[in-house]
Amino acid sequence: MKRVVITGMAGLTPIGNDWATVAQNLKTQTTGIKTMDEWDKYEGLNTRLAAPVDFTRPKHYTRKQVRGMGRVAMLATYVSELALQDAGLLNDPILRSGKMGVAYGSSSGSFDGLIDFTKMLLNNDKGSLNATSYIRMMGHTCPVNIGLHFGINGRIIPTSSACTSSSQGIGYAYETIKYGIQTLMVAGGSDELSASQAAVFDTLFATSLRNDEPHKSPRPFDKDRDGLVIGEGGGTFILEEREHALSRGAHIYAEIVGFGTNSDGLHVTQPDSDSMQVAMQLAMQDARLNASAIGYISAHGTSTDRGDIAESQATAVIFGNKTPISSIKSYTGHTLGACGAIEAWAAVNMMNEGWFHPTANLDNIDPQCAELDYIKGDVRKLECDYVMSNNFAFGGINTSLVFKRV
Repeated sequence: MKRVVITGMAGLTPIGNDWATVAQNLKTQTTGIKTMDEWDKYEGLNTRLAAPVDFTRPKHYTRKQVRGMGRVAMLATYVSELALQDAGLLNDPILRSGKMGVAYGSSSGSFDGLIDFTKMLLNNDKGSLNATSYIRMMGHTCPVNIGLHFGINGRIIPTSSACTSSSQGIGYAYETIKYGIQTLMVAGGSDELSASQAAVFDTLFATSLRNDEPHKSPRPFDKDRDGLVIGEGGGTFILEEREHALSRGAHIYAEIVGFGTNSDGLHVTQPDSDSMQVAMQLAMQDARLNASAIGYISAHGTSTDRGDIAESQATAVIFGNKTPISSIKSYTGHTLGACGAIEAWAAVNMMNEGWFHPTANLDNIDPQCAELDYIKGDVRKLECDYVMSNNFAFGGINTSLVFKRV
């Protein structure tokens, strides 16, 4: 088996597009949640809260380069460019050698492409379509555009699994290198903000309605939470076979030592605590670790009643109340297909720096949530060798990743 390390990382988030900015906002508990007045036009949409990213088309991207990209693919491509640059591999010949692949996901393609097809169906007129409408809309638009933009010609693994899209991408990329199929992988996920994404959860009565108090929501694990907030963003890891990374003198951020994924097989939208436990156990079995070795847990922490309760109970069964845990979604909102990569990016950086952020707005822990060591109030200074990052998605898909400090 090959060992797999991280040699490049980057994130685009509602609280910053570089780690220094993100870290500062986490330390000061400054969230990226905003009231979206432009959503007032949508009759029946209850929530007005969202977490947008400060992002526009990069100036060095030509119109020809981006004609097949909607916002979701552009976020994915640019954050992958930053990660490749961080790894010292941007424009390296190895990208076109067949030794590098892409495992990347989003919960869907871009909505502007979907709108083109919707107009055709509603107006009985194909004139709304162009040659790139489908490319922008398709579910694998992110990995395809990354591959095209950088000339990567190894295997492509699209992971469109809602909130586990990017954590599955990282996990499958890890396994692809571990078993010697590729030497390097671009891994992660992205998603773009849309009122239609908010409407998905609005129809399930799962969105926060604190429209006049954006700084007070979401509130993972808090008894006064009233639902999630939709965000957007992108996160990319460059994964590399350890000996290859060492031979070229690459900086190594961390090693991936464990990945677990499974499915509930029970319900499309209702989480199952028992299956969540299994995913965590699978990750630790893969890492050959006991629960006591994990120093910090990055929670999925959506700020929904069923999700928070099920996740906390599953975590308590495995870890008891001794392992510090917090949720970055309290700052970024739920970035859907990007959340796993963004959360892992933050967890690895914090592990290397010896501190971990509190969950914002966690004032009164919900008594229905299990007793855990919730980080609240202030940053927790902590030295540890292993961190776990968990995500749980619609469809009953669960993922767990374990990272080791080097």
